[in-house]
Amino acid sequence: MRLARATILRTLRVSRRIGGKPHEGRLAAGGVVIPCARGRAGITHDKREGDGATPAGRWRLVSFYLRRPAPVQAAWRLTRRDDVWCDDARSFLYNRPLRAPLRLSHEEMWRNDGLYDVVGVMDYNLLPRRRGRGSAIFFHIATEELGPTAGCVALRARDMRRLLPRLGRRVEIVVR
Repeated sequence: MRLARATILRTLRVSRRIGGKPHEGRLAAGGVVIPCARGRAGITHDKREGDGATPAGRWRLVSFYLRRPAPVQAAWRLTRRDDVWCDDARSFLYNRPLRAPLRLSHEEMWRNDGLYDVVGVMDYNLLPRRRGRGSAIFFHIATEELGPTAGCVALRARDMRRLLPRLGRRVEIVVR
């Protein structure tokens, strides 16, 4: 991936890789196309909790969780070991960042596999939050093989490192 140094990106476009499996995608960043992973069930216009699909639409990256400081223009904070994200659709705390310990179903934000070393929070189902319509939809690190996600958009670590400094403060991800 080669991006010009001065290029500030405002829009990232995610689409299916032609001839690929439902989770195999392409992310267009300016004039560069990067392989990406999407939800194991592909794209949906009717997102439900646990369906394994990435929601179609235009989603702003509102903030980032970073395992260590990195050059990013958007709001960010360091991930703590007790950071979690509630995915319990029965709870009024659904689709919110919280702190462990937590009895509700949740996603651990501190992971040992490196997939959440960089996590961009997409503004899907944040305001208003609708229980059961999908939670923890992130832009994060993918496995090296670009395996499917549970509904997020993910890039290989090396691609994320190159892209991160080029993301504008109000960057949007368009998923189609």
